[in-house]
Amino acid sequence: MSEPLIITSITIAYLAIVLLVGLRARHNQSSSLEGYVAGGRHMGLLVLFFILGAEVFSAFAFLGAPGWAYSRGAPALYIIAYLTLSVVVWWLIAPYISRLGRLHGYLTQAEFLSACYPTRNNFLGLFIGIISVLAIIPYMTIQIAGAGLLFEAATSGTIPFWLGSLLACAVVTAYVYASGLQGIGWTNLLQGIMMVAVAWFLGLATADQLFGGVGEMFRELQREAPEYLTMPGASGMGWGAFSTAILVSALGCVMWPHIFMKFYSAKSERTLKRVFVLYPLYSYLLVPLLIIGFAGVLLIDTPLDSADRVLLTIVVEIADFPAWLVGLALSGTLAAAMSTAANLAHTSATILVRDVGQHLPSLRGMSDQKSLKLTRYGVVLLSFLAYLLALANPASLVALLLGAYGIVVQLLPMLVGALFWRRASKTGAFAGLAVGAFITLLLEFGINAPFGWHAGFCGLLVNSIVFIAASMSTASTSQHSPAQALSETR
Repeated sequence: MSEPLIITSITIAYLAIVLLVGLRARHNQSSSLEGYVAGGRHMGLLVLFFILGAEVFSAFAFLGAPGWAYSRGAPALYIIAYLTLSVVVWWLIAPYISRLGRLHGYLTQAEFLSACYPTRNNFLGLFIGIISVLAIIPYMTIQIAGAGLLFEAATSGTIPFWLGSLLACAVVTAYVYASGLQGIGWTNLLQGIMMVAVAWFLGLATADQLFGGVGEMFRELQREAPEYLTMPGASGMGWGAFSTAILVSALGCVMWPHIFMKFYSAKSERTLKRVFVLYPLYSYLLVPLLIIGFAGVLLIDTPLDSADRVLLTIVVEIADFPAWLVGLALSGTLAAAMSTAANLAHTSATILVRDVGQHLPSLRGMSDQKSLKLTRYGVVLLSFLAYLLALANPASLVALLLGAYGIVVQLLPMLVGALFWRRASKTGAFAGLAVGAFITLLLEFGINAPFGWHAGFCGLLVNSIVFIAASMSTASTSQHSPAQALSETR
């Protein structure tokens, strides 16, 4: 049997196992919308740990992170920095979100924020819902495109990009459609274990086989290309861009709807805090992946067309791994893309129905059962849309993800205001969000941001100023923040 055929067979078998696990999880799921979206709000420590792990560690981790280490060097360490800070943000904010979600039955991020800032016809909730879906779709596209790259490279073209993307997309869509958060939880447990095991094996085995160890690899890198080990790195990423990328990513991490909504699913606030304490253990996954990226600087003479291909190039073409091992490595890497894609499809479909769809005259006041049915259809629709966008050959995975972070982080000022500031107003929330999103898009796709800053950071600064100014100019007699006022009502 040829090597591409062995690799393809192992990968297809892995997809079949994931599909089976995901479909079987539907037997433990209630038939309610709350059961489909929030897992009945009784997710325990182990499953929630892997769900949140899969939310963050995606195709970006296995392809984009090594790609940045290979193309830029030290600036890639921004990823580890922001993951460390994001856990602190989660610890401060998530318990409030979980408590109010359980008290009032919230299922989406927009429901929480629009309850804090009630507007006529819930226009703010609609606006947040639209922004959320627009931010999530590029993130989904990253996962689908990553899966296609993995299949094409590891099978030497036996499975082309379009077919590999389609296979992964179809498996994810099937078990999310059938099982909701229960299916996501159990498949993420399986795929999380695969991801961690594969990442550490590949990082250490590659360095040992090709350099005699990690230490020797970095000593050689210091001799041959020392610019990769210091700031501003090989591509001249300045401290302004580096620092703002960390801030936007750390602050935006709590504002991603698919992460925000998982806070509702925890069994208790104590369970959430225990997950956050343990979460850095999952973050160590990035260390061996960055090692592979740095190895590429020394091993690859001709620059790659896409830096995101560095891990695949080393594992498949340079390192002397047997075909069955490459197949397992592909499966573990594929797990990262599929686990995150499942969460994103589930979340975006829920938002599309709960926050956007209910504003349509024909869908107002629909029952939970109809909402559940439409949410499942939404999973299929949005997954297919992400697949089509993946075929359009998107930009660098890291650049695409950073752009999406810039949009979603604009929700942060209104959330912080809702939780901790009694003067926070709906006028300030809406004005800040609208201006921040506009500035971010302008700097992302129009003019260049000043000082090399991240476009989302510039938008966040203006957003915060507008939010504070507009809220201060609005008379308020409340003695409590909007979220505190909500906690006193039922």
